[in-house]
Amino acid sequence: QVQLVESGGGLVQAGDSLRLSCEASGFTFSNYVMGWFRQAPGKEREFVAAISWRGARTYYTDSVKGRFTIIRDNTRNTVYLRMNSLKPADTAVYFCAAKRNPPIDSGSSYEYWGQGTQVTVAS
Repeated sequence: QVQLVESGGGLVQAGDSLRLSCEASGFTFSNYVMGWFRQAPGKEREFVAAISWRGARTYYTDSVKGRFTIIRDNTRNTVYLRMNSLKPADTAVYFCAAKRNPPIDSGSSYEYWGQGTQVTVAS
């Protein structure tokens, strides 16, 4: 049974940092591209970041470049999203997802999804 379980969300002030975690099970984690998406109220889901199988390549949407970092630990079947200098515009439910194949700069073809974790950034 495939599971992606996100954690680490919460309520923070603008300028603060958070680290989201996503623990995977039920599939061969190291064979999958991992991505983070977010969805704010009333908005479409947005592709935020992705990381290749072994972590050598990463992708970030422009609005988070320089502030967010995606890393993965294949020994722990976990992908992380480190978020610095948070802004109210980052408020959303954050989802992790997995897909078998590249490209990592595309938000399409993700097969497995987590339930999401809420991030709220107060001004």
